[in-house]
Amino acid sequence: MVYVNSDPTAKAGVLALVLHEKQNARSTQDWHKALSHYGYAVQQTDRGAYVTTLPHGVEVCRLPSGSVSR
Repeated sequence: MVYVNSDPTAKAGVLALVLHEKQNARSTQDWHKALSHYGYAVQQTDRGAYVTTLPHGVEVCRLPSGSVSR
């Protein structure tokens, strides 16, 4: 496991960006493509859905339940 120091303000900003992009996307595919332009992805784990960085897959924050499905 890699320890990554996280800033709550940065996490909140990333989550706001991700949810804003989801709201504006016409489909899940468009949402994922938009996130990739910012350097993020959504990864489903056994603990829930997480926003991760591209290309390394470092978990940034957990998505609220129900925010992945359209």
